[in-house]
Amino acid sequence: MHRLGLGRINHVTLTRQVRPRVNIVETTSPHPSGQVRRDVRWITDVGELHEWHLGEWLQEHLIKTPADYRIMARALSDVTVEPAPEVFAQSEAAVGSNGITIGMPVQNRTAFQKLLVDYVGLKQFSLDIASGVPELFELLELMNDLTVRDFTAVTQTPARHLKLWENISIEAIGPALYRRHFVPVYERILAILQTSGQQLHVHYDGKLRPIAGDVARLPFGGIDSFTEFPEGDLSVAEARAAWPDKYLWLHPNLGWYRLPAQELCAKIRRIRREAGPARYCMMISEDVPPAWEQTVPLILETLSE
Repeated sequence: MHRLGLGRINHVTLTRQVRPRVNIVETTSPHPSGQVRRDVRWITDVGELHEWHLGEWLQEHLIKTPADYRIMARALSDVTVEPAPEVFAQSEAAVGSNGITIGMPVQNRTAFQKLLVDYVGLKQFSLDIASGVPELFELLELMNDLTVRDFTAVTQTPARHLKLWENISIEAIGPALYRRHFVPVYERILAILQTSGQQLHVHYDGKLRPIAGDVARLPFGGIDSFTEFPEGDLSVAEARAAWPDKYLWLHPNLGWYRLPAQELCAKIRRIRREAGPARYCMMISEDVPPAWEQTVPLILETLSE
């Protein structure tokens, strides 16, 4: 498939963080389901946080109470950040001519999303944001500063393209919170990258229509894993009209791979036409497509027309 035009995207972490205030301990044990249970404990001098996973899936988040935000703040205090440029060179050697390297900092999401997705979970985080838990906002401020420091270190690496795994779908947060908690952080990061010439791509794989204008005003290099209906709420034509200067990483819906060959090819030709003539590609994101042995070569052949 590489000979047909399939490329590899290698994601690498280009910074290191030394966290002197926390000791992270992982243990594994058998689970009655037959899968492996993995427990993770963040141990600090002011308390301990705990999460556990069943196989690849997180079952319990680290932060469950207002006091836990303070423990996390302690874990992320006095952190030292340094660049890891050698990782980029190793990745480039590994992917060769069939791939590209996309760099990330250790803080691979902005603070709001890191808390929502990785540390707290949507339900509890939504309740805490709505009720204005002070400890949450104190932690947000600390993590935002750490993210900016992380990106400052990334500028000392040779990576030209960087990514934040934002997993944005606007119905989960709403435009008001996006403008209050995301845009100012993006502006700080993008100001740093403007001096280094690096481009920031954001993983926005859901509904975006209410913030399309906000996205247009931010000088992102590209929108990663852009998906049409039903996961998203914009067509490729609308996305290109809204963001003529941005690279579109187009993610054909996984449901398309189950369509008859003619219908699948027609959809691929349409989004190629609407995204073109340049600054776009099509990508496999989120999961391996159904019947990939047949459908991926078919798409590659269609793209070579």
